Amino acid sequence: EWMCRLGVSGKSALLQTVKQLRAQVQVPDLTLFFAPVKKARTDFIIEKATELGVARIQAVRTEFTQTARLREDRLRLLAIEAAEQTERLDIPDILPMLPLHKALEGWGHKGPVFYCDEASPKATSWQFSEQYKGRPSALLIGPEGGFSANERSMIRRLQTVVPVTLGPRILRAETAVISALTLWQSKLGDWSSPPYLAPDQTI
Repeated sequence: EWMCRLGVSGKSALLQTVKQLRAQVQVPDLTLFFAPVKKARTDFIIEKATELGVARIQAVRTEFTQTARLREDRLRLLAIEAAEQTERLDIPDILPMLPLHKALEGWGHKGPVFYCDEASPKATSWQFSEQYKGRPSALLIGPEGGFSANERSMIRRLQTVVPVTLGPRILRAETAVISALTLWQSKLGDWSSPPYLAPDQTI
C-alpha cells in the first residue's frame, strides 16, 4: 500500500510513488475445502472466507453437492470485493471445483486437514497442539446433508485428517465455515499478531 502523487496530462495519468504505507503481508497457509451450496450462500462463503484470511478456496464435489458447476471468475470478483472491504492486500486463490477424493489426493501430506465431522465420536474440541503451528493446514466443510457414509469412511482413513467438532448442534454449511475459520484463526492463525500500522503510526 503506497501513497502516490497523481499527475494527469490529457488522456494519460501517471502515479509517482511517494512512500510505502503498509507492507505486503501474507495470510496463513490455510486452504478451505467446501462443498458448494445454493448460489447466494456459496457467495457468502467466498466473501467470509476471504475476510477471515484463507489463502486458497477449493470447492469440492460430493455425493450430496447441489451445484455441478461454478464460475471461478465470478467468485474471484466476490473475493476481490471482500478483500477490499477488509483492507486485505492479497486475494485468495479460487481453484476449480474437483471431486472430493481428487482434492484430498492433491493435498497429500502437506499438513493437517481439520475435518468438521459432527457424526464422529472421535471428533475432538479445538485444543490444537503446537505441532500444527506454522504448518500448511486445511479445513474441510461438508455439503447440506453432510457427507455420505462412503465419503466419511474415505476421509477418516486419511492419515492427515484431524476430526474436530463444531459443537452439539448441526450447523448450516456457511455457518460451519465461519465457525471453523474463527476457531482456527484464534488458535493457529494470525489473530494474535499485532495490528498492521503505517510506518509513521503508533498504538
